[in-house]
Amino acid sequence: MERYAIYVPRLLPPREFFAPGHRACLGCAEALAVRLVTKALGREVIISNATGCMEVVSTPFPTTSWRMPWIHTLFENASAVASGIEAALKILTEKGTRTRKPKVVAMGGDGATSDIGLQALSGAWERGHDFLYVCFDNEAYMNTGIQRSSATPFGASTTTSPAGKFSIGQTRWKKNMPAIAMAHDIPYVATACPSYPFDLMEKVDKAKSIAGPAYLHVLSPCPTGWRYPTDLSIRMGRLAVETGVFPLYEVENGKYRLTMEVPEKLRPVKDYLAPQGRYRHLGPSDIEKIQEYVQREWEILLNKVECMQPW
Repeated sequence: MERYAIYVPRLLPPREFFAPGHRACLGCAEALAVRLVTKALGREVIISNATGCMEVVSTPFPTTSWRMPWIHTLFENASAVASGIEAALKILTEKGTRTRKPKVVAMGGDGATSDIGLQALSGAWERGHDFLYVCFDNEAYMNTGIQRSSATPFGASTTTSPAGKFSIGQTRWKKNMPAIAMAHDIPYVATACPSYPFDLMEKVDKAKSIAGPAYLHVLSPCPTGWRYPTDLSIRMGRLAVETGVFPLYEVENGKYRLTMEVPEKLRPVKDYLAPQGRYRHLGPSDIEKIQEYVQREWEILLNKVECMQPW
């Protein structure tokens, strides 16, 4: 079977749908991710946005950074609102009362996705609603004080999983949301990171065109919560990929494909952990434990892959 696919990059659309002037932190990779996602989506969308960092920084009354139809929802019901919008559009189409066909998109952070909003999201996937869900994963509840979520990695220190004399910080491994999405047998699941903008936008473009549920999990480095210098956000995303902590791949109709250059050997995980203050308490044995886990998960992913796509 063909193991490599050809990727041809394209120029970015010039129009901006996420306006500058928002209140995101200096060096926020999530704001960049939203900018790239909305560029790829275009104007013909309706967005249901859960409470979280991007909602807080982009819509202080009476202003907004969203240059497209946008609805603020609670943490728990972004998917329920998106389901209702999608159902309403379907009825309007059947009645012949609309000619335009906007894409319905739900957005949320890792807390609104893997924790508080998981029930509504799972229900929407099970019912087969035709919308794209984008998770912007900065690995904690950053806008409310850097509390741990189920997406917080093992060993990371947060305000509710603080490292100390008797604690390593977060004691659980990060919840695998893409795997949970795959368990629902939805048509399209992918991981992405704004450090790889063309990869991210290509996946948004593909997810937008697919009929049925689609899920995009976007790693969004956070200098405030991860405690690294603000000019390293792009580098942190690349290190996450190069070390295997966050591989880039897509699953289309059950077929896995890597969308990253596959190295002969991954970079050591310590290269990714070292610049982050949330990991500074870890000792050599802790880092080795994380390294073994990452290597094991990487090999499991490689065994699922049918096509590798080098840059």
